[in-house]
Amino acid sequence: MLRRVLSSTRILRSVCLACLVAALPLAANADEPGGGESASAILHRAEEQARAEHKNILLEFGASWCVNCRLYDRFLADPQMHSLMDRAFVFVTMDTGENPADRKHSDTPGGVAFENSVGGKDAGWPFLVILNAEGRPVIDSDRPDPKAKTGKDNIGYPVAPEEIDWFDEMLRRGAPALHAEDRAEVRAWLTASASKLRH
Repeated sequence: MLRRVLSSTRILRSVCLACLVAALPLAANADEPGGGESASAILHRAEEQARAEHKNILLEFGASWCVNCRLYDRFLADPQMHSLMDRAFVFVTMDTGENPADRKHSDTPGGVAFENSVGGKDAGWPFLVILNAEGRPVIDSDRPDPKAKTGKDNIGYPVAPEEIDWFDEMLRRGAPALHAEDRAEVRAWLTASASKLRH
């Protein structure tokens, strides 16, 4: 009986060791360029959460070096803004502008193709898209602009009055849970932030 228990313990230890050895390349790959979670997996999880919470998805395409992306992240991290925006959105970020020579940062696998498929090719960063809970685009940060070559101009992080206007329009169309008073709070926050950035 004791021999059988010892034999079972050795087998269990061997199985655990084999599992650990098999998992090592996966863990190492998570930190290597291209080794993160895929765009489709990120989107699938966000869609499930959005359906469960009756929200839309606010997707940011960006890059680690992007200053305007950090400004957008600061906006979402502000306690007042986060609380308000969280009522309407599941937040998602995909990196799509990383430098291939950067060994610390890499694009989200499949992120560039997905960004292109929702209209963000050559838009710049951050490129924001509001998706419904099924993952279909509702509106994005490409503001109609007849002066632009493409007829559109990505607002990125909204600073100019016309960019803040377009972000308000994005919220009006893509965030039914937010009322006019909520959007006015967002507008006031962005306007105050823009004023600080100009000085």
